[in-house]
Amino acid sequence: MAKKIFSGVQPTGNLHLGNYIGAIKNFVDLQNKKDNQCIFCVVDLHAITVRQDPKELKNNIRETTAAFLASGIEPEKSIIFNQSLVPAHSEGSWILGCVARMGWLNRMTQFKEKAGKDKEKASIGLYIYPVLMAADILLYDATHVPVGEDQKQHLELSRDIAQKFNLDFKSPNFFQTPEPLIQKNFARIMSLKDGKKKMSKSDPSDLSRINLKDTKDEIVNKIKKAKTDNEDMPTDESKLNNRPEIENLLSIYSSLSNQNIKNTIEQFSNKNFSEFKAQLADIVVEIISPISEEIKRLEKDTQFIDDILLNGSQKAEKIAKLKVEKLKKIVGF
Repeated sequence: MAKKIFSGVQPTGNLHLGNYIGAIKNFVDLQNKKDNQCIFCVVDLHAITVRQDPKELKNNIRETTAAFLASGIEPEKSIIFNQSLVPAHSEGSWILGCVARMGWLNRMTQFKEKAGKDKEKASIGLYIYPVLMAADILLYDATHVPVGEDQKQHLELSRDIAQKFNLDFKSPNFFQTPEPLIQKNFARIMSLKDGKKKMSKSDPSDLSRINLKDTKDEIVNKIKKAKTDNEDMPTDESKLNNRPEIENLLSIYSSLSNQNIKNTIEQFSNKNFSEFKAQLADIVVEIISPISEEIKRLEKDTQFIDDILLNGSQKAEKIAKLKVEKLKKIVGF
């Protein structure tokens, strides 16, 4: 069955292996499935919910776009654009914000986590971020949205807003109620230094992550120094209990090899960690190094990236603007 897929990535810079395995690799697979229509957005409006350096933000938008392209997302097959170039997102968000309820937003756990104890100082944008996310999705009549567990609640909110709008304005099926596409395997890649912490660009140690722009030598060095333990290589999945670092490294190898973790365990059960790490480094270098080199090449051609985003935004605007015009008529504008 054909799917209309929408997903976005924040342009926070310094994308890493966790972003690739947990999201971008999946985007490429979805794009290449027959009849899927894919829209991939660099969500720069979401990025400014916390303060950004303007020059750095512009560079990060281009870097994220370059990572999309270098990883295999093709502008001929998918729409690639940045949110701020399509005014319909902001316009639709206001109308949907008048449909969403305070009680719904108060239940959003991600706001509580990001705002912390001093939520009075958090921006209004951070609080209403899920309404903009709903507009992103609903304006394109997306049927499916790839989300991680941390975004699942926001997608539920999008569904609630769609259903309430349809009901309040007696417009059945005006907004689609999108379904989540949750990656079953390897959705969360953990730190190379702590298997209980998600791989993150904010970790002070660069050795905790493999950046998509790392060189071959940097990748090999980081894999070599990745935390393991004093036990032998596991012989079956049950032996992974309480061994998060080993499970994480096996997951990385499995994802990049396109095989399940059971097969990876069988492949390395009679080998030592140094042999496994050597082969893990080989496959990470094989997959990530060409992406790294292509990102760096593309970043030098800012006009090319800007043209991709402009062209994609024009395609996106045609879809989203038409939906907003219909939305305004239904509301009474």
